[in-house]
This record gives sequence, C-alpha cells and structure tokens, in this order.
Amino acid sequence: MSTKFPCAFLHLPKALERLPELAYNVWFSWNSDALELFARIDRKRWDQIVHNPVRLLLETEQEIWEALIRDEDFIHHYERVIDQWDDYCNEPTWFQKTYPDVQQKIAYLSAEFGFHESLPIYSGGLGILAGDHCKSASDLGIPLVGIGLLYKKGYFNQKINSEGRQQSETITYDFSKLPILPVLNDQGEKLTIEVPLADRIVKLHIWQVLVGRNSNYLLDADIEDNSPWDRELTGQLYGGNQDIRIAQEILLGMGGVKALRALNLPTAVYHINEGHAAFQAIERIREQLEAGVPFHVAVEIIRASSVFTTHTPVPAGHDAFPLPMVDYYFSFLFSRWKQHKQAWMRLGLEEAKPLFNMTHLALNTAALRNGVSKLHGQVSRNMFRSFHGNIGEKEVPIGHITNGVHMTTWLAPELKELFSRFLPGTWLHNQTNLDLWKSLEIMPSESLWEVHMQLKERLIRSARANLREQRRRNDFPAEKVEEVRTFLSPHALTIGFARRFATYKRANLIFNDLGRLDRLINNPDRPVQLLFAGKAHPADHPGQEMIKEIYRVAQLDRFRGKIVLLENYDMNLARYLVQGVDVWLNNPRRPYEASGTSGQKAAMNGVINFSVLDGWWEEGYDGSNGWSINGNNDADWQTQERDNTESIYRTLEQEIVPLYYNQGKVPHQWVARMKRSIQTLAPVYNTDRMVMDYTNHTYIPSLKRTLAFIADDYDTATKVADFKQFIQSNWHYVRIMEVNDNASKASVSKSPLTDSRQQVKEVTATVRFGPIWYKDTAVELVYFEEKEGEWHPIVVTMEPSKELEDRIVQFRAAIPSHLRHRAHFSVRVHPVSPNFATSFEIPLVTTL
Repeated sequence: MSTKFPCAFLHLPKALERLPELAYNVWFSWNSDALELFARIDRKRWDQIVHNPVRLLLETEQEIWEALIRDEDFIHHYERVIDQWDDYCNEPTWFQKTYPDVQQKIAYLSAEFGFHESLPIYSGGLGILAGDHCKSASDLGIPLVGIGLLYKKGYFNQKINSEGRQQSETITYDFSKLPILPVLNDQGEKLTIEVPLADRIVKLHIWQVLVGRNSNYLLDADIEDNSPWDRELTGQLYGGNQDIRIAQEILLGMGGVKALRALNLPTAVYHINEGHAAFQAIERIREQLEAGVPFHVAVEIIRASSVFTTHTPVPAGHDAFPLPMVDYYFSFLFSRWKQHKQAWMRLGLEEAKPLFNMTHLALNTAALRNGVSKLHGQVSRNMFRSFHGNIGEKEVPIGHITNGVHMTTWLAPELKELFSRFLPGTWLHNQTNLDLWKSLEIMPSESLWEVHMQLKERLIRSARANLREQRRRNDFPAEKVEEVRTFLSPHALTIGFARRFATYKRANLIFNDLGRLDRLINNPDRPVQLLFAGKAHPADHPGQEMIKEIYRVAQLDRFRGKIVLLENYDMNLARYLVQGVDVWLNNPRRPYEASGTSGQKAAMNGVINFSVLDGWWEEGYDGSNGWSINGNNDADWQTQERDNTESIYRTLEQEIVPLYYNQGKVPHQWVARMKRSIQTLAPVYNTDRMVMDYTNHTYIPSLKRTLAFIADDYDTATKVADFKQFIQSNWHYVRIMEVNDNASKASVSKSPLTDSRQQVKEVTATVRFGPIWYKDTAVELVYFEEKEGEWHPIVVTMEPSKELEDRIVQFRAAIPSHLRHRAHFSVRVHPVSPNFATSFEIPLVTTL
C-alpha cells in the first residue's frame, strides 16, 4: 500500500517516517494503539485539534520530535503499531477465502460518511453507519469503494446559548490538514471530472480517504472554474433549498459514476445507501445508450447490478422534486435523448403528487432492496405495497438487513482488553460467533464493574468540561462556571439519551410528569441522573424547541447538576456516552425508528438498553438483556404517549432503579444483565455480520446476475427486457375465467403451518392467457392460517391439469375443505421468469 504524501512531512525524523502512512489512513480511528500513539506526541494538542493526526504531524514543533526519538518506549510503541498495520494489510481475509475469484469492485454511494471526528463530513446515524460499513468491508477484505461528497463546511458545530437555544456555527475546513488526499492524474495535477448540470458543466476534483485496505472517493466542487453558486454545492451537508439538494444529488449519483470511470475502477455492483444517490442509474443508463444498447435493455442491466437500502419509514422523508425542476436540471440529457425523456421520468414518477421521487427511482432501478431492521422491512413493504401490484404485504420484494456498528470503533479499549482475557484470541476476527461470547460467563463481575466505573468517571469528567465551556462562553459568573465541578455523580444511576433531536424521537417524553421525575432523581438513597445530547437540523424549529425545553428543565433548582444537556454531539462525545452511562434510553414513536444504532454501540459496552420496541430493539430484546418501554401500538398517538410515559416511570421505579441499587460494593445482578446484554447483542448487531449479509445476499447475487446479463453481447439482458415489454403489452388478455372448489373430492393432508391433519379438497381454476405462454406465469391459490395469534398467508402453486382450446388452461391444487372461494381464498396469476431477481419483479397480478 504505497501512497504519495505531501512533502510537508519531510521534517519528520527518519525513525518515524511512516507516521504519515498512519495519519492518512482512517484505520487509526479503529486501532486504539494507534490513537494512543498520536496522543503521546502531544496529548494536550491532540485534544485541542479534535484528534486530527494530519494536523498534529504538520504542527508539532521540531524539539518535540527530537525528544520523541530519544524516548525508547515511544519508539517501541511506534514500531508495534507499524507492525499491527503491516499485519492487517497482509493477513488473509474472509472475502478472499469465501470468494477467491471475485476481482470486481462494489461501489457504495452515500451522501455522508462518518469515519472519525477529525473528518466532519457526517451529520448523524446515516453517515456513521456508512463509515462503519466501509470499515468492516476493509476488515473483511471486501473490495468496496465508497463514493460521496466532500463538504468543505461539514454539517455544523452546535452551541447552546444561555437561553437554551441551539446556535449553528459553520466552519470552513482546510483540506490540506485533514486525513484526505487529492487524487492526481498522470501529469501530477488534480484529477477533474465534469458533470452536466442544467445549462452548464460543473467540474469536480476527486479526493481520496484511505479506509484500511480500501478507499473512499469524495467529490469537491469548490473549483475556480465553477460559478460561485456551483462552488457551494459541496459546501455544506443537507443545507440549502431544493435546487441545491437536487444539484447535490446529481453530483453524487452521476458524478460518482463518472469518478469511478475516471479512476479506472472495474465496478460491477452499485449499492445506493438511501435514495440520495439514485441518480447513479440515470448516468449508467446514459452510458449504455452511448454504447448502442436499447433503453429497456439498459434499465435491466442497471437493475441487475444495483442494490438499494432505504432508511426512512416516514413518507415525507423521501426526497421528491417537482417535475419541471427535474426537466430543467436534466435538460442536457433530455435534449440529447429526446425519445427517452418520458421513460426516464417514469422511473422516478410518483403519480399521485405528481413528483419525481428518489425512492421510486431507486426501487425501479435496483432489483434487490432492503430496509435496515426486521420491523423497518415490514414498514417499507407496507409503504411501497401499491408500487408492486395487488400482492400481500409480506410478498413485496423489499427485504431487510439489520444495521450494526463497527465493534473496534465503538468498543472501549479497556473493555476490549478485558474481553481479550476471557475470549479466544481470534475473537475480533470471529465476533459474529454467538457461542464464542459464552466465555464471558467466567469473567468476574468485579472486573467488568471496575472497568465500567472507570468509563463512567471518564464520561463525567468529559461532561463537566463540556458544561464548563458552555457556561464560560455564555458569560456565566465565575462561581457558576466552577459550580459544574460538582455536577453529576459516578455513584448515581446514569441514563443517557443522545441522538438527532427530531420530534418523533420524543427526547422530552420523560419530562411529562416532573413531580414523578423529581422523586426519582432526588431520592437520597437511590438517585438518578440524566444526560442529553444531540443536534436539531437548522431548519427543524420544533426540534430546536425540544432542545430549549430540555435546557429549561435542566436549569430548575431541583434538577440542576442532575439533568444536563451537552452541546455539539459528535463521534467523540458519542464514544464517551455509549461507553459510560448505565442505561441507554430510546423512546421514539413506533415505527418511526428505522433501526437506530446508538443503542447497539451502548450494548457492546455493557450499557443496558431501555427502549420502545422499535427498529433493531424490536428484534434484539429478549426479556433478559434490557428493558422495553411498552404501550398499545395500535392506539392513537396521545394514548401511545401516555402509555409509554407510564411505562418509563413504572419500569424505572419498580425494576431498573431497585436492580441497580441492589448491591454491596458490586451490583452482581446488574452486572449479570450487563453480561447478558453483551453476549446476546454484540455478536449480532455489528457491521461484520451486517456487511457479510450484504455480501452473501446482495453483492454476490447481483454480481453473478450482472455477469450473466452482459455475457454474449447482452443476450440475457435483452431477453429479459423484451420479455417484460411483451408481458406488459399483453397482460390485459390474462383472465381467470372460473374457479371450482368442489368439496366432493376430499382427502387428508397436513397443514403447512401447524403440521396438524386436515381434510382437503381439490380446487380447479381455468385461465385464459391470450398471447402469453402459460409457463411464463405462476397460477397460485392464496388463503390464510392463524398461528400464535397472527394470520399468515399460505400460497399454493396450482399445477396445470388440462390445456383447452384458444390458450385456455385448467389448473388444480388441494386446500382445506372448509375454505370457500372469495370468502376464504383467492386465485391469482402473475408473470415469472428464472431470470427475475424476485417473484414479483413486474407489478402485474390478476386475481379472482
């Protein structure tokens, strides 16, 4: 892995010449030994510059280097980290062993990436998930290349003023002092690509972020050749109006594909992380048209090679643009390919609005789609059911791959060291093995509790520093600034709530009864304290009001120093919180939390989750590894809020607080639950498992299908595209003429769900197909059976029994004899093909 670094590092001593190699690869962010090595160079400065190793190396004075090369312990530390890095680069990987013949790249396109606080191009969960995804891809050896935008002003720094109002501070970052490198062409100049945008061309430079074994590439429009408006397109994450938003998404999707071509990266699979990057399909269809491929065939090639992950369970959260706006920004394309304009527009058309919906574009151009938790998959199938024709919710072709978090980024180094004493030596390479984690049973409660208390005390020191800075900046009197030193106690049960302040997350739910909260917090024998952190989008005024309300309550005399609101929630502060609190509180309106990953970070650190059964917790909670916030999920919002509030207080009063304080020196029952949380959740909700799932279930199937589609001069892709056109043109001929459920022919069979014996009868269906060959369809009988209080669809494939005249075919199947047509079961016909990725790839279903 040789990379050319700026000549500014020529001042480094020869003995430390590989430090830039570490500083410019965000591998340092998930190697605690590397982080500690940089901290040892100048610990105070390291904290001041937000743990930015590139800036540290550039700004450290010569006398410090001279002292360090005389420090044998530091040199040994440096050599140890270099050895770890070399071993990491050269060791065999999971992907090499599992898929030794795959050479093509997988492109991962995302609007944001959260690798480390020193590279602030993320706003929250989506970006940090993307960063964790890329880190595990590197660990596993998956040839993944990330594509994103380089925001010169990042998101924003949050300040809380003396009235509790959020103030957004914009900072322009100096790219020459960040862990990124410009990509240069053969002449040593910055590599530039051009993206047509409306009536002009926008130029983009490409920057590289080294992520372990892999690279991410970020696009930068801040170039003198661009207009001032265009230069700002990569200025700020999620800033500006819809014009800026659509332009950013064109640069991300279409520019991302152009960047891959300019970099000569052989890419076969394209993973769209949320709909922001869906315009990649438009650019790739254009490429196929330029190569002489018909439009409908090009769409099939792009569908075969695209994977789409949706993260948004709220319809309003899906980007959609007015049709005239899309017409304007793609005028360069539509003028070149006038005959395909309407076909392109239909790919993203949301007819009811009408708008061009980015999620519709992604669904139409990606054969494999998924939500980010089991529940979110269900919500997404329901949300987009009408998009797929007259089928049941469970059959909508949107699956789920539950999110995870990158273990070595978020697990406290002290816990990693402790776990290594009791788990097998290869545990980090096999972290998804549930059986392996059973070894933690032999870990003494005293050992886990001692480490947890160290992390808790570290969190409290950090929180006090955060609060002191708030008060100092807001011109509080000196005694009020110093008062913060008495805030928070390491001996009190500490609850953390930290995430984006959106109203559906209900950060202030626990404030619904301040009298009851007072009794919990100020109990002299069993006190409770609350830490809050998070940003609200600058345009989200209700979210900002929520911050103000939390601040107001925290300033009340009875809660001062026991409820605190920390400012500028970022990855650094997040680590302190998820590693140091006792309980992680999460109480969104169900089912609006698509997944939620902060609780997963907390769980692997022994912090116990207390959450609404939403997102990942709905599947992760087993009754013994945390607590649930209960309520009637089918009731109106006011009733749910009342139920959830009561559940929070009651569970705290009757279960959580008593368990925590049921202790001598060590709360053994509490620690037992901490262990249970780690053992059941850490091996499942990590990005190694998640990325392996993506690889096995989406990347490799997409790769194989794509290679099959483009082989023999696109023969299979052409057949599939022509077949779909033929089916769509002739489906109106398909009609179920008759269904006969004669009960006289009865026999005994087993129920598909319960295995119980039941009387069955033969049902026949007569179907007219017109020009369509009956073997290109599935004729199915659908009924429902109850199991464990839920009704499950039973789909029985009907077999052809008799071919009649005029393309009429009779089918038969056996079903329980008590079922009656229309009242209890229906018959349906839909097109099928062995070349389809899913059973309902064409939204055509005829039912009777």
